[in-house]
Amino acid sequence: MTDTTSGTADFLAATRTFYDAIAEDYAEHFRDHHVGKALDRGLLAVYADLVGPDGGGTVADLGCGPGRITGHLASLGLDVFGLDLSESMLGIARRENPGLRFQQGSMLNLDVPDGTLAGVVSWYSSIHTPDAQLPSLFGEFHRVLASGGHLLLAFQAGDRPRRLEHPFGHPVSLDFRRRDPGHMADLLTTAGFALVSRTVREPDPDLAESVPQAFLFARKA
Repeated sequence: MTDTTSGTADFLAATRTFYDAIAEDYAEHFRDHHVGKALDRGLLAVYADLVGPDGGGTVADLGCGPGRITGHLASLGLDVFGLDLSESMLGIARRENPGLRFQQGSMLNLDVPDGTLAGVVSWYSSIHTPDAQLPSLFGEFHRVLASGGHLLLAFQAGDRPRRLEHPFGHPVSLDFRRRDPGHMADLLTTAGFALVSRTVREPDPDLAESVPQAFLFARKA
């Protein structure tokens, strides 16, 4: 299934509209979110080491938003570019990271040749993808990775979705899906990945987190 189907087009349009509306407020509110936390920085450092900054190849930060993680990965020595649905988010990413490349597009239909990326990062960007679309999403991640390439997948753990209404006073709403780490690991295995690591940390009250946070490292087998 691709993003040409009506259901996929609907959720992509809703996601784009949501983040276009809140981009500036979101970027300011979450400026130090995650990158400011020692545990998350440690996981990103491990990922950079797995990929190999010295000639390891190109990494795609898919669903990059305002580019915080893209910029952090670049600071760790990775050759990284960002991709997002929202042009408003991309405008912020380009403004904040003038030396990096950012492009508009869908994770479900990447304009990237087969087997050309050393790494893929999906840092809380799969949380709006409907459950039925996850196999297609992970299949696309697998397609663009070179043999031995690494995926880092971050998401909220849980089984109850959250619907966010009127964030920062804007007249938009969107579903945020929380997922079981074991199920996500199984989907990655089915897509052709070998699981490398599974980390679940407790919610951080300083970040207003209400559920555990999950981080999966996987390798294209």
